[in-house]
Amino acid sequence: MASLSSSPVYPLDPAGSVGGPVAARQHPRVLSIAGSDPSGGAGIQADLKSIAAHGGYGMAAITALTAQNTLGVSAVHVPPVEFLRQQLDAISSDIEIDAVKIGMLGDASVIHEVRSWLEDVRPAVVVLDPVMVATSGDRLLRGNAEAALRSLLPLADLVTPNLPELAMLLGEPDAPDWATALDQGKRLAAECGTTVLVKGGHLAGAECPDALVNTSGLLRQDVIEVAGPRVDTRNSHGTGCSLSSALATVQARRGDWEASLREVKPWLLQALSAADGLDVGRGSGPIQHFHHLEPTRNPAGRSGDFAARLWAEATPELDAIYGLAFIQGLQSGRLPEPEFNYYLAQDAIYLNGYSRVLARAGALAPTEEEQLFWAKASQTCLEVESELHRNWLSTRPAPTQTGPVTKSYVDHLLATSASGSYAVLLAAILPCYWLYAEVGRQLHAAYVDAGAPGDHPYADWLKTYADEEFAAATRKAIDLTDAAALKASAQEREAMVEAFAHSCRYETAFFDAPRLFA
Repeated sequence: MASLSSSPVYPLDPAGSVGGPVAARQHPRVLSIAGSDPSGGAGIQADLKSIAAHGGYGMAAITALTAQNTLGVSAVHVPPVEFLRQQLDAISSDIEIDAVKIGMLGDASVIHEVRSWLEDVRPAVVVLDPVMVATSGDRLLRGNAEAALRSLLPLADLVTPNLPELAMLLGEPDAPDWATALDQGKRLAAECGTTVLVKGGHLAGAECPDALVNTSGLLRQDVIEVAGPRVDTRNSHGTGCSLSSALATVQARRGDWEASLREVKPWLLQALSAADGLDVGRGSGPIQHFHHLEPTRNPAGRSGDFAARLWAEATPELDAIYGLAFIQGLQSGRLPEPEFNYYLAQDAIYLNGYSRVLARAGALAPTEEEQLFWAKASQTCLEVESELHRNWLSTRPAPTQTGPVTKSYVDHLLATSASGSYAVLLAAILPCYWLYAEVGRQLHAAYVDAGAPGDHPYADWLKTYADEEFAAATRKAIDLTDAAALKASAQEREAMVEAFAHSCRYETAFFDAPRLFA
């Protein structure tokens, strides 16, 4: 990426949306044009659940009938296209439609009819999920319809293919990694002149990023990436349908694609985390669209729920961090050296205090594995992380006194460590892992995309925080915090959220401090 993949300082501005601002509605009227899944997990059924879960009023025009369940699709019947047009006309002649989600279309005649209707009605928001292959691998689009489907892309405001569908739309092999997927997304966006949502769900690894891609200047950056953890479940039937219909609904309310994605992604993570509890079918079961309404659910949630909640707390601070002059200068290499010197000097002071807090986490940890993890982390702070600081600062002038932000941050952590709650302490510790890893990864990616210039003065720092060992430690810290939340009381979990949010705010202030005090 040539630019950082989160937006500048929030609050978000609807002017960044594709297709212009949309009149916000508390209960958007959303039409799904898609196939029917009698097992209820995908298609029209999933769309209507997603729309309702996000406060919309759902409507449906059925393009195809399928015989399917959680094990796969056994038959597809496409009703006469004239009847589809009658459904569409009946709805649009009576009801004002705020957003349209388009899913399975089946064949070329259906696609042409939907295109004709779109050109006549001109809905304010159109999300196209180019359903070509089911999660089970079953093909859901006839071969002669692929060209027709490509011709429909320019009429959409957002296109949401999975990686196999993205490759099929370009006539290329599936992307083997995230960088290739983003490149494919950029090329498809350029070809069809719209925004493409590139989804990382089909890739391996602990992370599951999504990215809004548009190369025509309709977004704040060509690529706006939203990170997130992968949820370990086989029950992901209808994930793409649910995501696209949720985005259509929220976009009709918010009018900003980035804001919509940042609202929908945590909901989807929790829907996947709660999917196993539905116990539907013997194959890939559906997600739990209404996880937030379960009255009998364990108040602590399921594995991954609390991490998703914390990530939702962190994203506004990441937005703010990416908008800071310090971060922009660090990315470009034009950051004044005195500001970097101040930052490194304060970071060295901070790490000394942070190491004591990590050691305290080890003392409070309930298992030997966790004790060893935090003890190693404490040692790493003093030995490895500070080496770059010593090498750089030994030949350059830098303040030796503790800055006000550094003192406040360390005092917050020490006070939290003295409370005696292992879970709350982990939540306070986590932003220094999670936000640092995310910012470092994005900065390093921008550095690489710029050709890794040899004259970049801060290249060594950028390389340090792209280190896979640090990324693995971050994932472990997230997992331990999430696990601690499952065992915590409701009151303690709220204290965890507050401690985490407090540390996130200090992370932003820490990156901005050089501008104020250097």
